[in-house]
Amino acid sequence: MTKNKALHLAVLFLFTAGSAFAAKPAAVKKAPAQPAAAITGFAAADMPYDVGGAALLRWPVGHAETPDTVYTVFASTVENGGWVKADEFKAAGNSGKSVDLPFWAWDGSSSEHALKVDLNAAFGELPAGTVVHFKVESSVNGVVTAASEPVSAEPKGNWFRLDRLNNVVLFVVLVGVFFWAVSHAKRKGLFIRRIAGLDAIDEAIGRATEMGKPIYYTTGNQPISYIGTIASTFILGEVSKKVAQYDSMIQVPHYDPVVMTVCKEVVKQSYLEAGRPDSYRDDSNFFVSQDQFSFAASVDGLIAREKPAAVFFMGYFSAEALLLAEVGAANGAIQIAGTDAEGQLPFFFTACDYTLIGEELYAAGAYLSKEPMLLSALKVQDFGKLVVMLAVLFGTVIVMLGAKFHWDTLVNVVVNVFKAY
Repeated sequence: MTKNKALHLAVLFLFTAGSAFAAKPAAVKKAPAQPAAAITGFAAADMPYDVGGAALLRWPVGHAETPDTVYTVFASTVENGGWVKADEFKAAGNSGKSVDLPFWAWDGSSSEHALKVDLNAAFGELPAGTVVHFKVESSVNGVVTAASEPVSAEPKGNWFRLDRLNNVVLFVVLVGVFFWAVSHAKRKGLFIRRIAGLDAIDEAIGRATEMGKPIYYTTGNQPISYIGTIASTFILGEVSKKVAQYDSMIQVPHYDPVVMTVCKEVVKQSYLEAGRPDSYRDDSNFFVSQDQFSFAASVDGLIAREKPAAVFFMGYFSAEALLLAEVGAANGAIQIAGTDAEGQLPFFFTACDYTLIGEELYAAGAYLSKEPMLLSALKVQDFGKLVVMLAVLFGTVIVMLGAKFHWDTLVNVVVNVFKAY
């Protein structure tokens, strides 16, 4: 090898080695992050047919939604000054049909998302006129894929709830039936089925008059606000009127002093209506005790000593029911009981001659007085029960057939009409 050729190879080797050590790998540039897509059509409005404090958000269903897409709704106010997460839900479980409103008050479809946002839960009670800003983001596995522009709404109360129109219609029908019943009762009277226990009142009072013995009447152990006690005072008024007409004597021991005061006026008014105010005795109503078994023991002692010819147990009774009734039965009194305490009915059946069952206690005042207004109220209650029974019967049948034959529209109508919103 010549000297020049060797020198040329050495230079080439050094140049190649130096280039290898001096060269640096090129920097890898990251691809720019893709901006989140925009959610278009996002709108906010006051939630219709409510008392305020809620907003309704709507936006179209996105074409890129997957079963894993999650929507997060944020809300903000001027006072709050920042975004607060108001709700979060999976896209697959929410649509315009998810809003709990009846078909006559809402036209949501499955091609949109709709959400009721409870702002009181997010911010507390908002002052009237507060403007609330909203935005929504969609994400998949925690990565935001789309977001909306902020929109605003002012929640406020609505003076008429269109979603409760079915209740208004039912109320109007019941009022119409009531006025028809009042008119019919005044002209021709209304039929009420015979209640043997109430028909026996004349017999019991007549027997006490013949024997010259008193009549005992108890109103139970509940305050005057209890419906059973109110019904008992109605019956007491009618019994007292007959007692006054027969010139007999009635004794009314009381568990509650307020009930005693009311019953005093009831008995006094009954004597006045019977034309015998001079026969009224103010001590016929007297307070005994507000202790359950002290009251029972005292009344039992009175019945055992005075041996009344008739005893009435009308109202709510507890464990003292049998303790009271067995003493009267042992002394030979005609006993008429009425209670809405189902657990005590077997004891009254056993120890009393006649027993009013449940709602017969409530109907007794109308049955005895034949007052048109009371009779009409009783008939309207029966009509309401009939409507409920028919609604349950036919509603159940329609829903069952609808599930079998896919009558979704008919089932939706039935469910909405009989639903309390």
